[in-house]
Amino acid sequence: MSRGARVLPGFSLSLGVTVLYLSLVVLLPLSALFLRTAELGWGRFYQVITSSWVAAAVRFTLGASILAALLNVAVGLLIAWVLGRYTFPFSRVIDAVIDLPFALPTAVAGIALSTLYAETGLLGGALSSVGFRYPWPAWRGFADEGWWRGWPIEWTVYDRISLAPLGVVIAMAFVGLPFVVRTVQPVIEDLSRDVEESAATLGASRFQIFRAVVLPELAPALLTGFALALARGLGEYGSVIFISGNRPDTEIASQVIIKMIEVNETGTYADATAVAVLLLGASFALLLAINLLQRSAARAHAGRAAG
Repeated sequence: MSRGARVLPGFSLSLGVTVLYLSLVVLLPLSALFLRTAELGWGRFYQVITSSWVAAAVRFTLGASILAALLNVAVGLLIAWVLGRYTFPFSRVIDAVIDLPFALPTAVAGIALSTLYAETGLLGGALSSVGFRYPWPAWRGFADEGWWRGWPIEWTVYDRISLAPLGVVIAMAFVGLPFVVRTVQPVIEDLSRDVEESAATLGASRFQIFRAVVLPELAPALLTGFALALARGLGEYGSVIFISGNRPDTEIASQVIIKMIEVNETGTYADATAVAVLLLGASFALLLAINLLQRSAARAHAGRAAG
């Protein structure tokens, strides 16, 4: 075959198809979102995003999604380590179950979780019978006399999971777990055990080996998995709506957007796009910060390896 002959399309055609597809699927919808939001004007936009209703929903969404992503990083690392390092019966079944949230409709997941964790459900009833309680923070703002007059965080104690903040965290963790496992597992499988064995020969403990040898190799993948799980949690709606209910203390930003569109008394379509732009900006800011941390960790690890 000559050097100029190619099986795949050339650069110009491939680039054109790529730009066209991204424009239709990503750029045009986002452009329409920003254009519709621009109809509000800066004054109305600021009024919408700083209203107590929107601010409370965005704070709760960010807090719950970050907590769910951190939980997924801890549990996902353990699951990925077990699946990547050990061979045991039914390991392929467990490996396939990890991908279930990808294929399962989010509404089905929400109904299943709300049924399981309801006060009359299997786990919810058992936890309620033993007196399960947990605190959850809520922002109440600073006092009019000054910030030093009182603590702006108010803690509320809940005795249930469904129709409560913990249920929202569990739903977000459910849909975000595969992102962490599938990001970290290939890295664990490719890790060479020679360095770990050399460190053990030199007298390093298991914790020292994990902290100094394994964790630096996994840090970029863990940050990527955290970012993916966080982004999924921020935009989740189907699995959360059933377990959170229509309650002010468990209302996520997506619910606010839907209410603004469906109920004219609470806002307009342009108001809903303002909330969407705010959520989009928060997601981009968090992902940018995580990507910068990921690059910094990769450079630091490369510097240590070179030294």
